[in-house]
Amino acid sequence: MVKLTDYLKPYLGRMIVGFTIKLSGVIMDLLIPFILAYIIDDIVPQKNVKLVVFWGLVMILCAVTDLIANVIANRMASRVAGNITRNIRHDLFVRISYLSNKQIDEITLPTLISRLTTDTYNVHNLLGMMQRLGVRAPFIVIGGVIVTFMLDYVLALTLLILLPLIFGIVLYISKIGIPLYTEIQIAVDSLVRVIRENITGVRVIKALSKTDYEKKRFEGANTNVVNKEKRAGFTMAATSPVLNFILNLGLTLVIIIGAFRVNSGNSEPGKIIAFMTYFTIILNSMLMISRIFMTFSKGTASFERIAEIISTPVDFRLQAPREIETGDFIVFDDVSFSYGKDEWGLKNVSFSLKKGGTLGIIGPTGSGKSTLVKLLMRLYVPDSGSIYIGGKDILGIPDDEFYQKFGVVFQNDVLFKDTIRENIAFGRNVSEEQIDEAISIAQAKEFIMQKENNLDFELTTRATNLSGGQKQRLLISRAIVLRPEILILDDSDSALDYRTSANLRREINQKLSDLTSIIITQRVSSIKNADLILVIENGKITHMGRHDELLENCEYYKKVYEIQMGAL
Repeated sequence: MVKLTDYLKPYLGRMIVGFTIKLSGVIMDLLIPFILAYIIDDIVPQKNVKLVVFWGLVMILCAVTDLIANVIANRMASRVAGNITRNIRHDLFVRISYLSNKQIDEITLPTLISRLTTDTYNVHNLLGMMQRLGVRAPFIVIGGVIVTFMLDYVLALTLLILLPLIFGIVLYISKIGIPLYTEIQIAVDSLVRVIRENITGVRVIKALSKTDYEKKRFEGANTNVVNKEKRAGFTMAATSPVLNFILNLGLTLVIIIGAFRVNSGNSEPGKIIAFMTYFTIILNSMLMISRIFMTFSKGTASFERIAEIISTPVDFRLQAPREIETGDFIVFDDVSFSYGKDEWGLKNVSFSLKKGGTLGIIGPTGSGKSTLVKLLMRLYVPDSGSIYIGGKDILGIPDDEFYQKFGVVFQNDVLFKDTIRENIAFGRNVSEEQIDEAISIAQAKEFIMQKENNLDFELTTRATNLSGGQKQRLLISRAIVLRPEILILDDSDSALDYRTSANLRREINQKLSDLTSIIITQRVSSIKNADLILVIENGKITHMGRHDELLENCEYYKKVYEIQMGAL
């Protein structure tokens, strides 16, 4: 599994420089009380004002150097933390982009969103704090202990006795805290899922007057996150008051013991004042360390979730090339597939289609129509059987070659917040002539030319400023703009009127005659001229043939045709 140190290695040089600068600031910070003790115990008794002013200026110089060093080191830390988080977020996004549909189904989209946002934010906080406070606080503690031994070893022993107890408490609480923060992130995943469902289905919720129900559902998920946050917060919050009590108890002992030592002549007032200052600095540093452990607990839990995704193995690996001799372009040979291994999505599917032909697929909702084309596009791998394109087993065709064959419009496909031109080109090297041809074939040119700025018309998020039919025509334009070998239209004409749909099919047949088309639809009119029509019910092909043949021997197809054509 990928480790955080893998991302730290390229920045070790910068981090060492930042640590060095931070260390110089710490040294300046530790010198100030030491100089103060020297002034009180050695300079003041001499009544030499010039030396007092000189050493006072030295203290000011130390303070200014400390300030400058901390500002520079903190800026470097922020830059390094930002760069590392950017790299982590990039790798996570890339890995998510290449997850198979099966892996996405298992992991779920809400948790992927949460890991890409909340978890990377927690890791960023961890990296920043570890460089800013994670260096300064331990150096302050270690340096403070060393200097206090130089001042008065008896008083320093009081402090040294307390440190193991303090570290033990911090480690114990942190050990409890990490699993709690993991639970929080899981609860956040559920909250993101509810929010995502509500935002996506807001129109349905309003139409069915289920707003109050969804409020309660959100409140349940939100309360779950709050309760887990409270539990983790209460656990980690115990660190600060416990440390305060122990350290202040130690400070009290220092004052009592110091008073006796000054009274007996074994120590001096300046050293006691400096010692109390060091004790206060160490106290604040220990509180910083407790904050670091809180952030460390949260950041570690988040990075483990991120690493789990980045380290997810590739679900599909190319197999040895395998070919068959066939005159058909697309061949399904006894293909079976199940989503959950307990119920078949498709069972024993076999058919073939010649190049340039049109395949129509019709059947009840949930019968496996979309599953069939997802298997063809290798979005899922069959449990048994084989699929061939151009005589080659699809499991042996390299990705770059394979996916260039397809132009596809899925159900509920997405248009992005960008211009119409960019939504059609979709980051590909597409000429103006190709775009013009595509929108003409897809029957989209007329309404595009009526828009302000035409192809440069800006779409809103999810293209809410277009009608359903306009969206579908743009999606079809995007699918055909590079003249793919195979065009898949999955219920992509449902929002088109019959005339526009007929014109679309005619243009595709005339101008893209070598295109092999697969049309999934509930409209008989969209597939009645297809070379082959499959009727799928419960994951099985119950009938196949041309339109006239199915009217004679398929009761389901005949009934759908009569209902749609107004015969009943």
